[in-house]
Amino acid sequence: MKLTGAQAIIKALENEKVDIIFGYPGAAICPFYDSLLGSKLNHILTRNEQGAVHAASGYARVTGKTGVCVATSGPGATNMITGIATAYMDSIPIVAITGQVSSELIGRDVFQEADITGATAPFCKHNYLVKDVKELPRVIKEAFHIASTGRPGPVVIDIPVDIQNKEFNFEYPKSIDIKGYKPTYKGHSLQIKKIAEAIAKAKAPVICAGGGVVNAYATEELCELSEKCRIPVITTLMGIGSMPTAHELNLGMIGSHGVYAANYALHNADLIIILGARVGDRAMGTANKIAEKAKIIHVDIDPAEIGKNIGTTIPVVGDVKLVLQDLLAIVTKGNVDEWVANIEKVKAEHPLKHMEGTECGTVKPQYLLRTLSDMMGENGFVATEVGQNQIWAANYFKVRKPRTFITSGGMGTMGYGLPAAVGVKFGQPEATVVAVCGDGSFQMSMNELGTIKQNKLGVKIVIFNNSRLGMVREIQKQRYCGRYSQVFLEENPDFVKLVEAYGFKGERITSNLQVKDALQRMLENDEAYLIECIVDPEEPTL
Repeated sequence: MKLTGAQAIIKALENEKVDIIFGYPGAAICPFYDSLLGSKLNHILTRNEQGAVHAASGYARVTGKTGVCVATSGPGATNMITGIATAYMDSIPIVAITGQVSSELIGRDVFQEADITGATAPFCKHNYLVKDVKELPRVIKEAFHIASTGRPGPVVIDIPVDIQNKEFNFEYPKSIDIKGYKPTYKGHSLQIKKIAEAIAKAKAPVICAGGGVVNAYATEELCELSEKCRIPVITTLMGIGSMPTAHELNLGMIGSHGVYAANYALHNADLIIILGARVGDRAMGTANKIAEKAKIIHVDIDPAEIGKNIGTTIPVVGDVKLVLQDLLAIVTKGNVDEWVANIEKVKAEHPLKHMEGTECGTVKPQYLLRTLSDMMGENGFVATEVGQNQIWAANYFKVRKPRTFITSGGMGTMGYGLPAAVGVKFGQPEATVVAVCGDGSFQMSMNELGTIKQNKLGVKIVIFNNSRLGMVREIQKQRYCGRYSQVFLEENPDFVKLVEAYGFKGERITSNLQVKDALQRMLENDEAYLIECIVDPEEPTL
């Protein structure tokens, strides 16, 4: 079959069963966009290339498929960098396709040239600069394989405009064999036996569940292990959803902005079973001290993560789901009744504050999020921005199913939530999707309201407006003696009028007494809807 390079990209994406892509056109990617006309692919025009990557991320996370995004060369490609780094840190499978200047001009600093493969090399799983049009089918096949297998992550394919225009005989490979890339899925049986022995001997064990549990679809196995052996579970930010929030053995999120009981369990355990987590500084800031007091079991599909940030007693490289399945066949409960009783006591003595409140001129975010989760039920999805809104959501929104709480963990990218919600809505069109934002982070990507309008997406938006860069202000209050520098957003726009300009409905609330009725109106409306919540600038996350 004789095709141009651009046509071959389309055909390859169709062969990979891609049904939706997010992108923004430009001169160096125009051959691709010309070939897109008449194809089976559904292209979503975002309002910024970064928004395209975040939307692809949201789509990937709720569908389990590889997200695809497209941009032109130069500024189009560099606008994607933050989104690519975000996906890399959170292990999200994405294929990012970028146009590039003509092959003979590369390296001459011509119009809209940027070395995107060089720029993204440190924070993508792999990348390609296509120099021969005949290599396109193999490169695309490899890219999807690499992005979605082992530890998932983003792969960048940079394609010069002349390669897109060249003709060749297209044949898509049925299989691939990449030398040196053989992810380990099956855990070593002897190491798994050691885990079972350690659990049987432990008197104060705890399971730390990370995003790898969600990625591996291992939530059922996690719950079974926890219940069978009566081991409490703590989660990282990315691990939220690996066990229902309301489960009696789920202690909540650990870390500097986590739950007291979860951090207590982490620092007093004699055995810590880390499943699919990086052991980042925000989660375990004193990892070495923790390792001095407890045996550490670390299960991860990425061998580079094991032992990187914490000393490990029993390392296991493998897919979390498969490792847990093998472990469940041989593990037995240890003498943990006293430990579990103590944890339940600590949990009761240090509950999260519900903060219902009365008329006071401001809304308590904690109360709104708890109420929202009750009203949405188990089929709702939340995509958060980054900052105080994210921490409130992580601690107070009741998550019932995996892949329903979408947030930027490792990179902490402001502007992630709204475009990610767009991707979530395309991945789960029948579900209720709510973007939880701060007034600062919302303004990082509020141009994606145009994407929501153009595609008639019923994305709901909740903005916690304290006229501050709230998280930075909180840090300045605690660590810099209240010396506030560049954290005031007193001249915010009227967010309700802003969404009305796009044709959406919105309302502003200033009291907890208004919360239930406002949420009811928002959730009953099939179209996009915004609730702006006036929040006390002094409202803390800690």
